[in-house]
Amino acid sequence: MSKKIAVINDLSGFGRCSLTAAIPTISVMGVQPCPLPTAVLSAQTGFPSYYCDDYTEKMEYFRQEWEKMGVQFDGIYTGFVASETQIRRIFRFLDTFYRESTFLLVDPVMGDEGRVYKLFTPELLRRMKELALRADVVTPNLTELCLLTGADYGELGRMKGEKEITEAAGELAEKLMESGPDTIVVTGIRFEDAQSGERMIGNLAVDQSGRRLSAFPYIGGSFSGTGDLFASIIAGGIARGDDIFRTMDLAGEFVERAMKDSAAEGVERNQGTNFEKYLGMLLPGR
Repeated sequence: MSKKIAVINDLSGFGRCSLTAAIPTISVMGVQPCPLPTAVLSAQTGFPSYYCDDYTEKMEYFRQEWEKMGVQFDGIYTGFVASETQIRRIFRFLDTFYRESTFLLVDPVMGDEGRVYKLFTPELLRRMKELALRADVVTPNLTELCLLTGADYGELGRMKGEKEITEAAGELAEKLMESGPDTIVVTGIRFEDAQSGERMIGNLAVDQSGRRLSAFPYIGGSFSGTGDLFASIIAGGIARGDDIFRTMDLAGEFVERAMKDSAAEGVERNQGTNFEKYLGMLLPGR
């Protein structure tokens, strides 16, 4: 019987993010994604115009019906949430489906590059902290790690060297782990290579066994959905029983290839990356 992950995220028709990124990624890894939409959008919110159908009140119907079915999940993975009310719905979902054998991965989507997203509120942060502390694995970028730990992003943003920024990020991750999560994977850490001066971007995994950085040349710019792809691969790898450090390496390489391809083709950032052609990298046994 295949492993199952409940994926709580929005569904956007355009933008190659959220559920449209998570479903194929987790599926090709040999794991069944069971989507619970938080909202249905014509396009992700980076586009100048979009229609959004809020599913906050409908989330409870999914929980109730799945409870009637007696289903069990190997993992629960939460992404973008639009309000603190949705996080309360997620807590109710966890009360029903989170078991000792279930992992909870929280991707705390709140901001990037030192800026918070437009739906961000202090109450949403408070609730997101509560959710992150219940998680087994949290996948924040540097901005979100600072928000969760109360650190100053400006201080980290001024750091250029690999050693100083990974040391600072690692200490913040360990601080967050003291209150709950077993593993933190910090994404999108930018620095300059000490020898070549080349711009790099890396991901840092921290657990009880230590820290591990996986880095690649930074091509510049950003694309919609790369964080969703990364977190989805981490979730799929955990469900498969893969080593977290190897999974992080795989996720980083996958996202790097998709970004390079999209940059070479001149894809507009809101459209997301050309990740589909690289899904074979994620097949079990590769």
